[in-house]
Amino acid sequence: MGEKVLRIALAGNANVGKSVIFNHLTGLHQHIGNWPGKTVERAEGTLHFKGYTIDVIDLPGIYSLSAYSIEEQVTREYIINEKPDVVINVVDASILERNLYFTLQLMEMEVPMVLALNQMDMARKKGIEIDVNKLEKILGVPVVPTVAVKGVGIFKLLERAVEVAERRRQGRAAIIPFGREVEEKIAELAKMIELTGFRYPPRYVAIRLLEGDEDVEREVAKINPYITEAARKFSREIEEIHGHPCPTVIAAERHEIAGRIAREVQRIVPPVKPRFEELLHNLTTHKVAGYIIMVTLLLSIFFSVFLIGGYISEFLNNLFYILEKDLYVLLGAGIVSRLIWGVIEGVIAGVTIALPYIAPFYIILYALEDSGYLSRVAFLMDSIMHKMGLHGKAFIPLILGYGCNVPACLGCRIMETERERLIAVFVTTLVPCAARTVIILGLVGRYLGVWWAIMLYIFDLFVILALGRLAFNVLPGEPAALIMEIHDYRIPHIKTILNQTWFRLLEFIKIAFPLIIFGSFTIKFMEVSGLLEPIALALSPITVVWLGLPPVVGIALIFGVLRKELTLIMLAALLGTSDFENIPGFGPTQIVVFTIVTMFYIPCVSTIAALIREIGWKKALLITVFEIAFAIALGGIAYRLMALLWAD
Repeated sequence: MGEKVLRIALAGNANVGKSVIFNHLTGLHQHIGNWPGKTVERAEGTLHFKGYTIDVIDLPGIYSLSAYSIEEQVTREYIINEKPDVVINVVDASILERNLYFTLQLMEMEVPMVLALNQMDMARKKGIEIDVNKLEKILGVPVVPTVAVKGVGIFKLLERAVEVAERRRQGRAAIIPFGREVEEKIAELAKMIELTGFRYPPRYVAIRLLEGDEDVEREVAKINPYITEAARKFSREIEEIHGHPCPTVIAAERHEIAGRIAREVQRIVPPVKPRFEELLHNLTTHKVAGYIIMVTLLLSIFFSVFLIGGYISEFLNNLFYILEKDLYVLLGAGIVSRLIWGVIEGVIAGVTIALPYIAPFYIILYALEDSGYLSRVAFLMDSIMHKMGLHGKAFIPLILGYGCNVPACLGCRIMETERERLIAVFVTTLVPCAARTVIILGLVGRYLGVWWAIMLYIFDLFVILALGRLAFNVLPGEPAALIMEIHDYRIPHIKTILNQTWFRLLEFIKIAFPLIIFGSFTIKFMEVSGLLEPIALALSPITVVWLGLPPVVGIALIFGVLRKELTLIMLAALLGTSDFENIPGFGPTQIVVFTIVTMFYIPCVSTIAALIREIGWKKALLITVFEIAFAIALGGIAYRLMALLWAD
């Protein structure tokens, strides 16, 4: 007997908890890729349940199936063409009416469906009580209350999904009619479409035709152009009756249906006093207090990362110092031993310099993201971001850039226009990611003090604003108004945060450490072969004359193209020590200049790859060349200014 396989798709609005449910279902058995021919990421995973091997697909978070965006196209095409055995529609119970609009569209597609009524804890905190049985009866699909972050209801949800998949031919959703005039036209069109044997459900196609869906119109016209003509005629008749375009009428009626269902199934119990979350929201979005809190919080983050990272780094340095002495004696002084020792030094540098700062940074970043605070920061930064021709929503990718520039570049897809996406992607590459944070805190913070490190972060923000404004002038246009959903505050889910941090650390280890080993071996090989000096000499007009740095720094900067933290790790390997404070010719001025150049020059290869994927190789090359030239120019200016402050 063959293995029983099911495919389950998770669909819903953004930020309703789809990814949390996906992680609960698939655990570590998941992988990330791209949809064929698209730049949108797809997450897939597998699990075994009640004799089934179940493939779970996490579809992009969207608000409708209009197919205006890539995400909407991906979701619609997958559901229609791939025909999953069941679709789990994840909705936020605390904003039920808003989420039901998308639910109604899924029901129109006549897909086997289960409704996951997620974030029930948030609904209860708002004083919202939902009659689950009544909602299930109205929609005609199973409804399962869940609290995904706590794992509540996940087993029941999977159980009901399997039940629906097993009886999919009998498990269709209810038909919830529109107004009489619209419903009559839908029925007439559906009858015509049914006769053609069209691959989509007739009622769904009829609604899409009345909404003016060009993709559906083209497909139907190839089979029977009379149907598309009839649809246009019916649309004009509906417009004459209501005084509005037919797509607007259908959307309005769908919203009204969603509102009516929500009113029927939920009961509001007004809280006696304002909830703490509401008071916190008002405080953190206040036009004065909000900025004070934001600045204080950001400073606290950098201090925390510096202190925690510094302590861990010092502890690991002391630990490895004991091991290094024994290993050095054991390996001896031959050429092969020197090559092996070079690799060991690189790995030790990666463990003692990079990991101590990356781990606490990601924990704090994901805690802020999970709490809901980042959307408040976007709201506060809206007016400032407008100076760059963007709106506050662009600040979210910028914040994510402090973790890694790659997901930050991909996050710029939330921008509405190509111009805004291009500007957002450009300024995002200038944000000091966790790898550059290693250099800023591990070098400047450690040897010059944390306030110097903070000053460099502030300087970086001014540069981002200035270059963003320059990009705005080169690519003129007016930014769109800020339209985004600010989700309720919630207590960060520790397990989710630790899982995300662990995933990022594993990713760092898998990607960075092979490069560290390769880089350390290459440097030692060049040293043994006598190649270091000629390469350093060739780069000396830039590194020594213009930037005032030791000759070997040029080699370290080359390795920074692979990953930014490699510049510091390779520098330690080149100099034979990580005690940068006592290196001749590498005083406070050189520390600051080296850090400034590393902050702004060419993004790492992963970021360049993301740029090429998002904006094309020509624009990616232009940004890369500009940032190399800009970083070198800025470093030279900084060297001459810093020389006035410190005498080396």
